[in-house]
Amino acid sequence: MTNTTAHTTPARTVLISGASVAGPALAYWLHRHGFAPTIVERAPALRDGGYAVDFRGEAHLAVLRRMGILDALEAARTGTGSMSYVNSAGRRLADLPADLFAGDLEVLRGDLARILYDATKEHTEYVFGDSIASLAEDADGVHVTFEHGAPRRFDLVVGADGMHSRTRSLVFGPEERFVRHLGVYCAVFTTANHLGLDHTGHAYLTPGRLVSMYSARGNTEAKGVFYFGSPLLDLDRRDVARQQALLTERFAGNGWQSDHLLEQMRHAPDFYFDSVGQVRMDGWSRGRVALLGDAAYCPSPLSGMGSGLALVGAYVLAGELAAARGDHRTAFARYEREMRAYAEGCQKTGDGVARLMVPQSRLLAAFLNRYYKVMPYLPGKNLPARMARKAAENITLRDYTAELTAR
Repeated sequence: MTNTTAHTTPARTVLISGASVAGPALAYWLHRHGFAPTIVERAPALRDGGYAVDFRGEAHLAVLRRMGILDALEAARTGTGSMSYVNSAGRRLADLPADLFAGDLEVLRGDLARILYDATKEHTEYVFGDSIASLAEDADGVHVTFEHGAPRRFDLVVGADGMHSRTRSLVFGPEERFVRHLGVYCAVFTTANHLGLDHTGHAYLTPGRLVSMYSARGNTEAKGVFYFGSPLLDLDRRDVARQQALLTERFAGNGWQSDHLLEQMRHAPDFYFDSVGQVRMDGWSRGRVALLGDAAYCPSPLSGMGSGLALVGAYVLAGELAAARGDHRTAFARYEREMRAYAEGCQKTGDGVARLMVPQSRLLAAFLNRYYKVMPYLPGKNLPARMARKAAENITLRDYTAELTAR
């Protein structure tokens, strides 16, 4: 990206790359503060499906409440209770409490995306089936070319396009400089609730592999989940056939429901596959371009913090742009100052989880299956949940709307 910025004028038009969680949340707040947001999304339509995402602590809930979507999310909550670890025959070995997984509020990622879209579609321009091809900044804005659409100009650009952010690659450099692979891959898809799970889930752990199912949407369906340990693989992220073949190679004959889920996987309408990683960057903005959510500070899905962190980040970024009256240089610096320690704290909750969730040795896998059986009776059983809540609440949110009204 060419950067020839010499001066700044108040920004009003903002292009956001990514229509999952962070992007629409940012669009909501930008509109509230008088900006004109446009969202471009590579997918041809809003993505449904995906895993369950959690919100915990007052910071997360306060943002949802201020957005006016908390009631809608409460209505869509999974209501998932304890998670049971089972053996190859399906016999329960241990029950782990819900607060280890679900926080204060758990919803499916697809339901969250739909609710955010409904809250923004009337005032946000959505461009589906396209993506940013190049960015060229000058003194007055950013010239953007797209893979399919005609070129356009915007005052600012925000990359909210996930761990594999195209925006980040264009502006900051190749992905391998910023994404830290945690040694695990994950696949998630919708399947029939053939086990009759009632607001609960079952998990089956073997060395280097974890298979789980949990009920969703009032027990009318379920999510099938595969985790397996691996170094970073040379895989095309859009080659679904190769991804499913790899899962079959890893899990065929693994026991419990593995083979049945592999068969159902081939008919799933919403198959998702990706590496599990974290994004670590020294800075989240350059010129008129900033990064948000997983593109800037992905804590990994294993942390249970990604969606809450993205929503808080969107609230702060939009608020700082409004407080700075569109001066992006001031706003981006303040955004990072407000969010840096908070994001790093949330990332720490994901450190080390991969090794325990998908243990590579037979000895550790056997130990964990026994440990989970006694864990509910141990004095420190609630420690992981308390640590996650502490990290999620470790930020004081400014009331930007009240501050701006008082000016």
